[in-house]
Amino acid sequence: MSVFKDHKITAAELLNVIPEDLLSNLSQETKVDHYTKVLHGKKLFYLLMYGVLENERLSQRTLEDTFNDPVFKLLFDLDAKETVRRSSISDRLSVVDSDYFKKIYENIYSQFTKSYSSVEIEKYNLIRVDSTMVSETVGKLVEGLGHKSGKKAVKYSVSFDGLLPCDLQVFTASTYTSEDIALPEAIMSHVKKETNHQNIYVIDRGLQSTRAMKAFSEDKITFVCRAKENRKHIEIESYLSENQEIDLGESILLKDSKVQLYTGISVDNKRGNKHFKQTLLKNHFRLVIVKSKTQEDKEFWFLTNNFELTAKEIAEAYRRRWDIEVFFRFIKQELNVSHLVSLNKNGMQVMIYMTMIVAMLILIYKKENNIGYKTAKRRFSMEIRNLAISMIVIHCGGDPKLFFKT
Repeated sequence: MSVFKDHKITAAELLNVIPEDLLSNLSQETKVDHYTKVLHGKKLFYLLMYGVLENERLSQRTLEDTFNDPVFKLLFDLDAKETVRRSSISDRLSVVDSDYFKKIYENIYSQFTKSYSSVEIEKYNLIRVDSTMVSETVGKLVEGLGHKSGKKAVKYSVSFDGLLPCDLQVFTASTYTSEDIALPEAIMSHVKKETNHQNIYVIDRGLQSTRAMKAFSEDKITFVCRAKENRKHIEIESYLSENQEIDLGESILLKDSKVQLYTGISVDNKRGNKHFKQTLLKNHFRLVIVKSKTQEDKEFWFLTNNFELTAKEIAEAYRRRWDIEVFFRFIKQELNVSHLVSLNKNGMQVMIYMTMIVAMLILIYKKENNIGYKTAKRRFSMEIRNLAISMIVIHCGGDPKLFFKT
């Protein structure tokens, strides 16, 4: 029940994209309900979804209180006599089959993308890929990436289509501190999910590996990434006349060339020590350099394996990469992803999938109702609260329309 009469879609309608049958069927496909008496997969799913929505700082203690709350149980039709303790929630998160939550996330994303128009499909083929690190309260992490503060951290690498998060990876091994390792793996994960795709993957300066770019080209994966300025290269062909500069609107095109890049090849010297020898790759890439109009001393170097887009389209593709930064800010500020509910990798995977599920519901709610991020989160939560109030009124024999005057 919504009090926002100008809204095109309600929270209740969005919750219907997660039918009981889906949760029950996935419970049978996975091992999510093995060795548990109370916190079955469906109940844990509802608990975490409601917990992410209703708590500014989610914890195992708040999840315990939420599960034991009669309002929560009535809202999701759970047994009023069942209770859980914080320790049970902690143990469950560490061993529950995270694939159950991953499949729910993928199913919801698939349902939402089926409603994309042909124009939107072309628009959302630009996949922004980036990572965010979470190191708050992770001193107790057994497995985690090293952090400058001395603590350990977890890295979330996300693929974002401009509206919704379309894939994610959780990294805790120290080797994934480097984006040259994490981002190619994240991109390949998304590519495997979308055969015959026409995606363009947009990456920030975190990825500089020439070997990764070579692998992308050989696997026919189109990318646009920001390179470090003055990166060593050999120009094969220029697409501009000598000293030609072209106005691109927000920037000025200084260079558009076919180039070859250098990469380091590991070799052993006579003493058996390894060192890297600079070698020129045979692969051809495209280097586009633009100068900012607002910051005249600021240049942006872009590398891509696409020779069909215009230089302006390449610069615009990178500019739209900023959408994923806005998304990261949203899940950190509004969904509290910077706070780890579980210090176990399995539990972290469960929580990030649940956070992405809630994020997708709110982002669709935001888009369809043409409102901002904070407003969408607040109103979505209000509608869930109103839904619970209505069920309580009905449960007590009353008429909710007498309270919610529509």
